[in-house]
Amino acid sequence: MDNLTQAKEWQRLAAMDLDSAEYLQNMYPVPIEIICFHCQQSAEKYLKGYLVLHNINPPKTHDLDELCKLCLHMSDAFMNIADQCSDLTAYGIQPRYPTSLMLEEQDMNLALISAKVIRDFILAQAPEMNP
Repeated sequence: MDNLTQAKEWQRLAAMDLDSAEYLQNMYPVPIEIICFHCQQSAEKYLKGYLVLHNINPPKTHDLDELCKLCLHMSDAFMNIADQCSDLTAYGIQPRYPTSLMLEEQDMNLALISAKVIRDFILAQAPEMNP
């Protein structure tokens, strides 16, 4: 499978995670932790797709800060999403397990916004990944 095909597959999976996060807002009670997790997963997959597109095998990590730093090697513009990556990184692991992490609706809303900012940024940087 060539890099573009792989990158588009990452994009497809990333879009499904973000669509799932948005859909889950309709549940009652709202599964805030799971929505935040899907937002992190979406951002992770967009970043990994960008790396694959540029012939870089993404590391097996949920650390969006690390992935963003790798992308910075291709473009300094990735500094524009560094804050959003940092905001979402914690949601890659913690919401999946019983911890003392207490998330509120405002955390969820910020996670959704951050995931969309990352999506829009990646697709603007790599329009060939668009479906």
